[in-house]
Amino acid sequence: MSSKLGTAVVTGASSGIGAVYADRLGARGYDLLLVARRVERLEKLAADLRSKHGVHVEVVGADLGKASDLEQFADRLRGDEHVTLLVNNAGLAYMTPSADLSAARAQEQINVNVTALVQLSLAVLPRFVAKNAGTLINISSVLSIFAMPLSTTYSGTKAFVTLFTQGLQQEVKDTNIRIQAVLPASTATEIWDVAGIGGHGVLDPATVMSTEVCVDAALAGLDAGELITLPSLEDGALWSHLEQARLAIPAAVNTRIPASRYTSRA
Repeated sequence: MSSKLGTAVVTGASSGIGAVYADRLGARGYDLLLVARRVERLEKLAADLRSKHGVHVEVVGADLGKASDLEQFADRLRGDEHVTLLVNNAGLAYMTPSADLSAARAQEQINVNVTALVQLSLAVLPRFVAKNAGTLINISSVLSIFAMPLSTTYSGTKAFVTLFTQGLQQEVKDTNIRIQAVLPASTATEIWDVAGIGGHGVLDPATVMSTEVCVDAALAGLDAGELITLPSLEDGALWSHLEQARLAIPAAVNTRIPASRYTSRA
């Protein structure tokens, strides 16, 4: 029997934030379709979730950074009528100065963080629109709103995720479709080891949120109808001020007259 809630798809589900989303969505009663490269971990997680929540769990081994795997999985989503929720969580970070970052590693980040997220979002969106129902959660990062010397390409990919998600939100604002961008700050995941900076030895533990707390806060934000959720941001007015300034710029630049600072030189 299929869940009345449908199937929740979670990418990058073998560990970290993705694994916690799988657990929390299973607890809510969703059937699960879990995707990651490490099939052994997925199988173990799936067995645990079936036993714990009594839901149907299917696993797919795929490297979403590879065009062939991505296209095959996107086709699967386009044809699956049971999918009602997608968490685009798969992500990749290499933290290194741009002069030391190979073109191949830069492209890897773009493939996983941008290309896969876009293609999978567009695979489910037409059916969501047709049914006037569905939930899309895109995991971005607080680094989408600023860049550090080590995060230039990563920040660029996450800035795309945030703005892409905000654009989709505008497209479906008069529907019952829910689209959320989640912008975690430092979170205790394996991404730090992949990034090459070993988070457990570099970051102050007091500044690192657990994956469980991060996902629970993100889901609380989703339930509250938030479009953008920053799990660790206490002063929500900071984001409101940033958005107000950002949205004021289009009207301010909609003129044929150049700014006076470019025309007032003697």
